[in-house]
Amino acid sequence: MSITKHDWTKEEIIAIYNKPMMDLLFEAATIHREHHDPNVVQVSTLVSIKTGGCSEDCGYCPQAARYNTGVEGNSLMSVNQVKEQAIQAKSGGSSRVCMGAAWRNVKDGPEFDQVLEMVRTINKMDMEVCCTLGMITENQAQRLAEAGLYAYNHNLDTSEDYYKEVISTRGFEDRLQTIENVRKTSVTVCSGGIIGMGESIEDRAGMLVALATLNPQPESVPINALVPVEGTPMENEKPVEIWEMIRMVATTRIVMPNTQVRLSAGRMNMSREGQAICFFAGANSIFAGDKLLTTPNSDVNEDMKMFDLLGLKPQKPFTKVVQPQTVEAVDSQFESLGEKPKWTRPNHTIEKNLEASIKGK
Repeated sequence: MSITKHDWTKEEIIAIYNKPMMDLLFEAATIHREHHDPNVVQVSTLVSIKTGGCSEDCGYCPQAARYNTGVEGNSLMSVNQVKEQAIQAKSGGSSRVCMGAAWRNVKDGPEFDQVLEMVRTINKMDMEVCCTLGMITENQAQRLAEAGLYAYNHNLDTSEDYYKEVISTRGFEDRLQTIENVRKTSVTVCSGGIIGMGESIEDRAGMLVALATLNPQPESVPINALVPVEGTPMENEKPVEIWEMIRMVATTRIVMPNTQVRLSAGRMNMSREGQAICFFAGANSIFAGDKLLTTPNSDVNEDMKMFDLLGLKPQKPFTKVVQPQTVEAVDSQFESLGEKPKWTRPNHTIEKNLEASIKGK
């Protein structure tokens, strides 16, 4: 197997992205087969445990409270509700449950304690558990690890240069700090981004540089295609073409050979043929279920039909990393510190975000 390269430059990645399609696909598929079983795909189910009401101004997100998107917020789900969702996910072929909460950052207290109990419950079901809860401190990451968390998702979203055109309420450096805090534990890292937000190819390459130069590289990289939602600042963005998605998947596979590359948001708009090429180019993970947080997703039964058609098999849990041991709350070595970290608030003005906020009122 080839040695993983960690000193990628933007110019090198742009050159890969722009290769003739047949050359790009051949190189990506070759690397994919060197590091992974090409006929196995990891299946995750995303559960929104706390929807809507987020204070951030992410231009792509219908859960931002300042935009009028019709998303109905809800309080944090109960442990039993989440367990029911996990049972359904497991019966549908998922090996991982990813729990998402529309929080800017984790706050110590009863709600976080409840999330920790959700993690314990699902890990005991012999399923991988992932959380995406916003920024977290090192102590919070350690508490999640003790509970049995398998992965923590914290997307970079886009390049550092383009980030300021998408979000004004948090800094790019906070994304990297959260990943660093997770890396101080046994929890694996899931971090990717979104294409189709008006960014350039240079920005797509810049995002991959930021991810590929991490050492170690993320164990999982979701590649999302923007799903424009009415009421958000990006409601009128042009849909991502399938060839853009294929190029992004193939390039990600080449620069991060050991990573699981996940087809995430936007799969509803992809044909089976398009998805098949993405799998050939190195994608080996998907989100299943009828919804990704608030946007539509492919039906799990349709996904299983596609797997049968292509001869694909769902990956079993804990194939890449051994199952974490769950430490009960009473035996935890890490306690709530009541932390109030100073996460950044750049608060520069993004005109389209401001306009959507005013319109939302």
